[in-house]
Amino acid sequence: MPDFKLEAHFSRWEFAARYHLTASDAQTLTVGELLALGTDADRERFMALPLGYVETWGTDELRAAIAGTYTRCAPDDVLAFAGAEEALFWLMQVLVGPGDHAVVTVPNYQAMETVPLVAGAEVTGVLLDEHDGWRLDLDAVRAALRPNTRVVAVNFPNNPTGAMPDAATWQALVELCAEHGARLVSDEVYRGVELDPSLRLPQAADLSPTAVSLNVLSKSYGLPGLRIGWVACRDHALLETLERHKHYTSICNAGPSELLAAVALRAGETVRARNRAIIAENLPQFDAFFAAHADRFDWARPDGGCVAFPRYRGPDGVETFCRELVETTGVLLLPASVYASALAPVPADRFRIGVGRRDPGPALEAFDAFLRR
Repeated sequence: MPDFKLEAHFSRWEFAARYHLTASDAQTLTVGELLALGTDADRERFMALPLGYVETWGTDELRAAIAGTYTRCAPDDVLAFAGAEEALFWLMQVLVGPGDHAVVTVPNYQAMETVPLVAGAEVTGVLLDEHDGWRLDLDAVRAALRPNTRVVAVNFPNNPTGAMPDAATWQALVELCAEHGARLVSDEVYRGVELDPSLRLPQAADLSPTAVSLNVLSKSYGLPGLRIGWVACRDHALLETLERHKHYTSICNAGPSELLAAVALRAGETVRARNRAIIAENLPQFDAFFAAHADRFDWARPDGGCVAFPRYRGPDGVETFCRELVETTGVLLLPASVYASALAPVPADRFRIGVGRRDPGPALEAFDAFLRR
């Protein structure tokens, strides 16, 4: 497989840079803070928990807590994974292979396009429209469909743009996939921290009996250290196939993580409301920063999630800019090359910035000083 560009970049800089200003997750909690959201029984069970194997599917408690976040999915419609990446890795290989075709929105999380390509499928990219707020063009999706299209894979709120389709476009996409016989695979890891609740979309697995919703506690919940992700789908044959593939990778998740994940999910609205408040507090600081440097950047707030994809208009180019910024000031951003796609031309003058971590002020001050120098 080719290098995972984002993870390779983070391998070099994520823990070396002084200011992680491109974080894709919301501000995390400590174990103590999370357990405080549970009950006395939760805390007692955590301290007494045997460190043995758990069910490959996920514990009954975890799957029930996950199902509680859906309107039409039951615990039997859920399969837990070690993060979202393991789920995506197997899902795209199970669903497509040689002779099959997939449609994938761009820009995206690289595995969404790389895994089906390596699996031997043909993949067509549909580029979100940067000139219209990164809008999803339903006509472009329709034009990309073929008789052998098995999967239409999307990610909303989008990483890295923070963009979302409106409710009518989303429903039309679900109906288009059903009419064509293509399975909708929906990466929904940023769902729940939209500052405008009217923008929040229904989950794909609730809208279609064949659609797959992919989610994780890493992003909108801000709990990446738990490494708990899942797929929700009412197609049990697909879930059973995925479970057999999971035997070759993680086998099962960590028991302490599954217990803590169930606590987080039951307190989910409290956790995500906290993270929405952090984003709401942060965004005016980012607005002010980019307004002060309007000659260098084009800035737009994300519709959802906690990342955005501004344009850099400096003559040195975004790759040089991001490299010099982290090397001289320790402020880490993700340049456009990390999101370069084999399927469609992602604009080469963009960079990802994160707005979900608490107290971005020192990082923005160092960023500002670099620009003024």
